[in-house]
Amino acid sequence: MSELPPIPFCDLRGGTPLDLLKAHEGTALALASAAVNTFGFASRAAAAALMPAGDRASRAWLARTDNPHLDEIDAMAAQLGIRGVYFLNAIFEWGCTSGVWRAEDGPTMHRVLDWGFPDLGSHMVVALQSGGAGNFYNVTWPGLAGSFNGFAPGRFACAINQAPMRMHKRGMVGDWVKNRLAVRAGIGMPPAHLLRQVLETAPDYAAAKGMLTKTRLAVPAIFILSGVHADEGCVIERSEDAAGIRPLEGASVCVANHFESQLDRTGIGWRPRPIDSAGRVACARCLCDDEFATDFGWFKPPIANGNSRLAFNANAATGAFVLMGTAGMQPATRIFRLPMN
Repeated sequence: MSELPPIPFCDLRGGTPLDLLKAHEGTALALASAAVNTFGFASRAAAAALMPAGDRASRAWLARTDNPHLDEIDAMAAQLGIRGVYFLNAIFEWGCTSGVWRAEDGPTMHRVLDWGFPDLGSHMVVALQSGGAGNFYNVTWPGLAGSFNGFAPGRFACAINQAPMRMHKRGMVGDWVKNRLAVRAGIGMPPAHLLRQVLETAPDYAAAKGMLTKTRLAVPAIFILSGVHADEGCVIERSEDAAGIRPLEGASVCVANHFESQLDRTGIGWRPRPIDSAGRVACARCLCDDEFATDFGWFKPPIANGNSRLAFNANAATGAFVLMGTAGMQPATRIFRLPMN
């Protein structure tokens, strides 16, 4: 692992994601290029055709819903001078496996983020940011206004999993299109922007849980939250205006990309997100103490899969945090560890 690149750290206290972008502009451009080239010529042609329209539609939607970070996203788009910044700040297509486990020194979150874009694992940054409720660490990428993974020592750790797809009996593509049209007509907040507000303003686990449960969303999402006390852990499954909360009971509470609360029985059904959502969460529930004895002994198939881009362990009670970028099932970075020496 010593031959792998380190994960950059940026003290962003007093600054904004625009300052992070300015400090790591080359990383943002490299990441955008890798995303466009995901599937070779076909993806480059599709990006050339669709990105301008996607940007226009995404910015119009952010403006219509009075998004609090639109000015920031405008400035990042101007700084980079490329298409796709608005679109990428309004995209919701990813997977994940996450959970909270009991431990002697406090509830611990173990988390894997899966995303189809390549090179995410080797281009992420850990930003130390500040808000009204205190400091927090944002595991992020230059050019993004929201937060997908956050750690606030002494308060909580939090993350987002993509929710399953609401079914409309129109097939995979037809259901996806209808759901996107519903987003355009909606008025809720993007989940990643809500998570950022929680990290900035929630003083403790209870406040964070309340915000993640009650705030209207633009799209369904799944939030994972762990606090500092023994019973402070939960999975919050969300539709736009309803919530199903699964608390930490027994040894753990785990989730992948399907609902297990009463939300799963709403409408005509929900389609789990790949890869093998049921298999990933079943594996997570069977993890044993031996697999947690090392930093990432638990990072194994199917939790680890071809789309995995990062894995971390976070304990808000002790302030311990261990992060690794991944390229599928292989490490892509050196390990980043808190407290820093």
